[in-house]
Amino acid sequence: MISHRDSNAQRIAALDERAEALKLKRGMGIADARAMHPSIDVVEADAEADRRLLEGLADWCDRYTPLVAIDGEDGLFLDITGCTHLFGGERAMQDEILTRFFQQGFDVRAGLASTPGAAWAAARFHGDRIIAGGEEEALLAPLPLSALRIAPETRASLESVGLRTAGAVMAAPRAPLARRFGATVLLRLDQALGRLDEAVSPRLPVAPLSVERHLAEPVMLTDDIERLVSRLAIALKADLERRGEGARALALLLFRVDGAVSRIAVGTSHPMREPQLIRKLFHERLTALEQNIDAGFGFDLVRLSVLSVAAFDMLQGDLAGEATDDDADIALFADRIRARLGEAAVLKPVVVESHLPERAVTTVPFAEAPQRRMPASDRAMPPMTIYPPERPVRLFRSPEPIEVPATEIPEGPPMNFRWRRALYRVARAEGPERIAAEWWRQLPGEEEAPTRDYYRIEDSEGRRYWLYRQGLYSSAAQAAPRWFMHGVFA
Repeated sequence: MISHRDSNAQRIAALDERAEALKLKRGMGIADARAMHPSIDVVEADAEADRRLLEGLADWCDRYTPLVAIDGEDGLFLDITGCTHLFGGERAMQDEILTRFFQQGFDVRAGLASTPGAAWAAARFHGDRIIAGGEEEALLAPLPLSALRIAPETRASLESVGLRTAGAVMAAPRAPLARRFGATVLLRLDQALGRLDEAVSPRLPVAPLSVERHLAEPVMLTDDIERLVSRLAIALKADLERRGEGARALALLLFRVDGAVSRIAVGTSHPMREPQLIRKLFHERLTALEQNIDAGFGFDLVRLSVLSVAAFDMLQGDLAGEATDDDADIALFADRIRARLGEAAVLKPVVVESHLPERAVTTVPFAEAPQRRMPASDRAMPPMTIYPPERPVRLFRSPEPIEVPATEIPEGPPMNFRWRRALYRVARAEGPERIAAEWWRQLPGEEEAPTRDYYRIEDSEGRRYWLYRQGLYSSAAQAAPRWFMHGVFA
């Protein structure tokens, strides 16, 4: 028997058949139950563990349909429309599901109907029944009000006026019911009878394309899984070519014979549909997760799904038949590194609209970086040569303060400086390059940031630095200028 705390009291949350035979009921206080039967075993409920178990069962049910939704704390909705013929019909499919759950140690009750409400009632009050279309009213009529999935307080109000079954509610006038008890009663009734549609919202997004392989003999080795990935990718390629698309994200689902499901996902920088390239990505991912994937007694179902797609641009090949995209190899290399080490393993610098050096560039994951586009040529415009300002090879994430004892002139470069406890003598200097603060970022009432004067400095040993003075000596209103090291050239 399972207990949970409700209104500062321990009550029965669930019980087995032996406890039901003792005439114990859900909601009864634990103290009353122990008074009746002192030898009963009571276990505290673990809601989080129950939720994880239910989600694991939902993942396993994905082998029958991608439309799987969680119903409350102990139920699942499966929309099997268009899937039953793959398992020999409705009865064969339901028998297989119940048998597999029983083999895993679960006592499961199932109901199959044309509406979610009728299927819910059949599972909860009959256990194993298939309701044909048009028989929903006959199913619901003798059942209690709880079969309509309405709130307990609404049920109590209906029972107080003598409406104790779903059939009594169906026979009552609709308008007085709606006025007195709300529209939810009629909504649930119409959904169960098929008068109104009720959608099953899947817990996971449905993949636009999927291929799978049922295995007579379960596989356990990584090499066998990779060969299956290659064969499934070949089947996917034909569908992607027909749609003119390429995969941007793929998922490999491994269904273990004992019910566990392993979900392995990879992403691509460019739309992809070549089977060998897809196999390389999953090879890296499987290698990284080899210690975490427990094959148990083997996988009997392997599914490869395309989670997201993008338009596939055909590339013109050269005379040797090879593609002329120079970025393809770099993208594949980055995708393989990301598959093995994670999304943050490969970052790409992206230009940001800011003239401050530390804000001018940011790094984003490789797959999220904008793709390089060749600008359209305009023959009317004469060619222009733009020389951007010289920047150091290494730019520090945060400028480091330095000590400048003297300068040639108040607003000129330093003669020497001390950085990281070492003294450097300046041999040559170029500048200044003045960079003002971004005034549009300044908040109302906030003090304006000082102006920066950048210098390219070469010391007596030939090392080159990029440093700047923050503030001006001639400004009496501001504090004394400070010097910072922002980068090194070599």
